[in-house]
Amino acid sequence: MKYFFLSDSWTTGRVWEFGGLWNESAWHRLPHLQQQSLCIQENGETLRLYQVEEAVLMVEVVPKAATHSMIGQVVLKRLLSAEQVIERLCQEETIFNALSHSTDGITPARLDNPAAEKSETSV
Repeated sequence: MKYFFLSDSWTTGRVWEFGGLWNESAWHRLPHLQQQSLCIQENGETLRLYQVEEAVLMVEVVPKAATHSMIGQVVLKRLLSAEQVIERLCQEETIFNALSHSTDGITPARLDNPAAEKSETSV
């Protein structure tokens, strides 16, 4: 599997594999691209972890609302391995488990806070 982090204000678009743009007819299915419940905070933004299958080479991401950014689209070409994700998580100060697709009402658990719930910081 491969991974990437994506801001809540962005969403995924097209997906590429070795032969080019993902072809549902050839694969007989959609690509495995799943949002995980693990999130980190960076510069005041929530970044959610996404998992994609090994056959995926690139993922297009676009802002959810055109007013948030002047950028129309971005293609993620450097997807992370599981080892790289673990390395990144070990460097983070704030990691949390978002139980829903919205972070409303979820308070990030600080790793340096012994009172933080273990279920929110366990990886």
